[in-house]
Parts: sequence; C-alpha cells; structure tokens
Amino acid sequence: MRLTLILGAAAIAALALPAFAQGQIGTIERGQYMCELPGDAGGQVGIRQPDEDFRIASASRYRSAQGDGTYLRRGNVVTMSSGPRNGTQYRIISATFLRKIENGEPGPLRCFWRER
Repeated sequence: MRLTLILGAAAIAALALPAFAQGQIGTIERGQYMCELPGDAGGQVGIRQPDEDFRIASASRYRSAQGDGTYLRRGNVVTMSSGPRNGTQYRIISATFLRKIENGEPGPLRCFWRER
C-alpha cells in the first residue's frame, strides 16, 4: 500500500514537471509597446515598425491595429494566444523591453513600453 502511494505521488510529480519547466504564469506591464528594428551607427538608432505596436489593456488582453486578443506570460516568454497575433512570441529582456521571437530565438524586432 505504501509503495503504491509513493509511486502514485512520483507519477503526479512527473506530470507536473513539464508545466513547471515552462515557467510561472504572470503578466507584463500594462500600456503601449512601440516596436522598432535596429538602425545603424550612421543614421537612426531604431526604425519604427508601427504595424508591430500593441497595447496591453489588462492582465491578459492586448490590442493592436490588426485587432484584439489575449496573451499568456510563462516565465520570460509572452505568447499571443488568440486574436490576429495568435502564436506570436516575445522574450522578456527586462520589465519594459521585449524582443520578438523568430525561429525559436529573439530576433531583431524590439518593443519598448512607452506609457500606461
């Protein structure tokens, strides 16, 4: 009986590991995120990409020029989970700085929190 309980507890713990490995659920700062691509040393520091901008409207909702949807933060990754940007992901670099993930890695597009 005791061995059965131990094996059962171990099985439950093993099932919980993949969810835990993805990181704790959280939110990002509410407000406007303005996005840009890097510029160059001889010109602009950043090249605005207004079609990539979005606003975090609440703990789990975003708004963009393309429409509204929901997002999910797990650890340091934000995933747009519904709406026109469904599947788009961003790596959290700091509390107000995100990088769009492309091919599994942070790409050149960066988004900065600007205002509430």
